[in-house]
Amino acid sequence: MKLRTAKITLGALLLVALVSGLACFFAGYMLLNIAERKHEALTPSVRVVEISNDTTDPELWGRNYPLQYDDYLKTADMVQTTYGGSEAMPNVPTDEDPRDIVSKSKLDTVPQLRRMWAGYAFSKDFREERGHAYMLTDQLYTERQKVGQPGTCINCHASTFVAMKELGDGDLFVGFEKLNAMPYMEAKEHLEHPVACIDCHDADTMALRVTRPAFMEGIAAAKAHEGIEDYDVNTMATRHEMRTYVCAQCHVEYYFKGDKKRLTYPWANGLTVDGAYEYYEETGFKDWTHAETGAPMLKAQHPEFETWSQGIHARSGVTCSDCHMPYKRVGATKISDHHVQSPLLNVNNACGTCHKYSDEELVARAESIQTRHRRLVEITLDALVDLIDDIKAAKEAGATDEQLSEAQQHQRKASFYVDYVEAENSSGFHAPQESARILGESINATRLGQVALAQALEGESGAAE
Repeated sequence: MKLRTAKITLGALLLVALVSGLACFFAGYMLLNIAERKHEALTPSVRVVEISNDTTDPELWGRNYPLQYDDYLKTADMVQTTYGGSEAMPNVPTDEDPRDIVSKSKLDTVPQLRRMWAGYAFSKDFREERGHAYMLTDQLYTERQKVGQPGTCINCHASTFVAMKELGDGDLFVGFEKLNAMPYMEAKEHLEHPVACIDCHDADTMALRVTRPAFMEGIAAAKAHEGIEDYDVNTMATRHEMRTYVCAQCHVEYYFKGDKKRLTYPWANGLTVDGAYEYYEETGFKDWTHAETGAPMLKAQHPEFETWSQGIHARSGVTCSDCHMPYKRVGATKISDHHVQSPLLNVNNACGTCHKYSDEELVARAESIQTRHRRLVEITLDALVDLIDDIKAAKEAGATDEQLSEAQQHQRKASFYVDYVEAENSSGFHAPQESARILGESINATRLGQVALAQALEGESGAAE
């Protein structure tokens, strides 16, 4: 009996020793792993090469920050979402256009745009936007270049920071003005890369910064409208705000001011479409004269920042980067995803952080908003084309400039408002209610234009009798 008890005791001791040994080994392994990960987190990058605030080539930055650079290269991906993205379309290369792949023409998918932009370069070529990797190439070879574009156009399509400093002998604003005033092809000779690391980051600290003079001036004007004078974005903005402002340097509405084509953001009256239209009315600016109606027209660009600012995400403190460049972990390192893509292609990271639903449910919610939005855009564009037809017919029938002028003014507003929404690249998602309101304002302007035209022609007819 004693022998059996001794054997059991010895076996239990051996088992306890084995379990204890395994536990100690596992604990030691975990402690070592944690220590390695902590060290990895403390040293997220290794300075392999020296870079400065004159280093434009993103590949050199990528040697020090390979994780971010690998993501940046993925902006060359072409992926179609339901209401956006860039499906790859084959293109026969020519001497004028060496591209073998382009994105789909929006003039084919939204044919009303040709009528809305009649007489303007966009009626000749307007395609779905591709990723940042293509921003310079696609602008260089667009058919819009055949009518000649100013150097101003290149501000948002290339890495311009160093070029502007060099052109201005160290004065960024002087170089900015010189670049604007050049013909596009001359300006291109001073640039090599699409928007790159240096356009958003300080080379010494990697801190976010604004490098575009037009945004510095524009956001100062917008802040002044809010009662904040002498706003300096690079010293007064928080890091959280910078996660939007670095994107807003380019994703905005703008125009070319004066003979020198100075890039200007129309924000003196705030960040709404109404404020921009009021600004253009005050300055008497027009982009072109409509080829069919003779109306003085405005071309909206890509006001993602302004539209986002009117939506629930902005009100909730969600930045551009939170959705389009969400944080992710690579090992122990937390980085912002530099793939810069639609949140619908990265739903779990982009949306799931705040919204605890399945990926399928989140995509369905977004696409429901976009489907309704697209239908309202079609209705609005059809209404605008009806007004264009009416004015064109009246003009061909001999209506005077005085008879047409009020209807032309309504066309100007209706066109700018629907264009503002159509040019904005979220398909209504950034601010659904505000986008619907803007489209309603456009439809109303169209209706008022038709009424004004009918009354003007009826009045002339009555006077003749």
